[in-house]
Amino acid sequence: MDQITSIKEIAQICGVSASTVSRVLNGKSYVKEETRRKVLDAVRRTNFRPNLLARSLKQGNARTICLMVPSYGNLIFPEIMRGVNSVALDRGYTTFFSITDERQETEEGIYNKMRNQQVEGFIICSAIGDETAIYRLCEEGVPVVLVNRFQKEDLGRLDTISVDNYRAGYVSTQYLLRSGRKRIAIACGDPGLFLYNERYRGYRDALRDAGREIDPRLVLQEPPEGHDGYYDIVKRIMLQENAPDAFFATADPKAFVIMRALHDLKLRIPGDVSVIGIDNAELSAYMEPPLTTVAQPLCRMGQEAMQMLLRQIEYKREKGTLPPPETITLPFDLLVRQST
Repeated sequence: MDQITSIKEIAQICGVSASTVSRVLNGKSYVKEETRRKVLDAVRRTNFRPNLLARSLKQGNARTICLMVPSYGNLIFPEIMRGVNSVALDRGYTTFFSITDERQETEEGIYNKMRNQQVEGFIICSAIGDETAIYRLCEEGVPVVLVNRFQKEDLGRLDTISVDNYRAGYVSTQYLLRSGRKRIAIACGDPGLFLYNERYRGYRDALRDAGREIDPRLVLQEPPEGHDGYYDIVKRIMLQENAPDAFFATADPKAFVIMRALHDLKLRIPGDVSVIGIDNAELSAYMEPPLTTVAQPLCRMGQEAMQMLLRQIEYKREKGTLPPPETITLPFDLLVRQST
């Protein structure tokens, strides 16, 4: 028998109404046992699969969420995605993955498209400093969680989750100082992102608390081409007088580029120069030498973000409004490897 694709066809086979078939499939309302068996037998024989998505859209409960990341190329996001998806699957949710390419118009287009798809909420890892569209979603009662990337003013206004980026910067710099390094350069990130400003603030305060002056020449701003541009910057600064004897990279991909430049200059890591990063991206353990890094619990971050989103979704179903915003700060570990 050809596969049946609608409840109406099952109803015709069984000689009952479509509403009766629906009640049997949903396990609701009283149905005679003989009728129930007849319907379930027809479903089994025809390999009928109810359109759960269409049903959930009709009920206003699509059990889908949207996870937005800036790119697949950034090595931290696959782990966050894995964490989100693991909880989503356990709770019967489907996850749409969307890439923004760091473009605000793309981000806003995704919001509009996903709203039309009846998604129940957004987990956003791609905020770029202007959260106007995100605030508009929240004002409309759409559940939203910001992961890792958010602004200071978002705290207490939106659900956010991250590590303590200030402490991560402080601990990284303090470790280099305690290991005897004198001139520690920092490879900064996008100044429009709060997390990078916090990591720089930690670097600055660790130096000041150790009685060290901050040398502006060692504060390396991210070039327009992104972390790849650090290759030329590092080669240039290492050929100058009073070159750094350590680099604190505010993200592992920056550290990878720095290490490549140092290798090409025939400098020993860590004999001549130490390098430390933040993320614990998968490649960090396989660099030569393996990279010392601040390990963010990326998979757990994704899991917790999905739990936060579910909390909002369930609260809204019960109360008709979003719950008070929540801030989660996860612990991190300093993984000391051979690059320091």
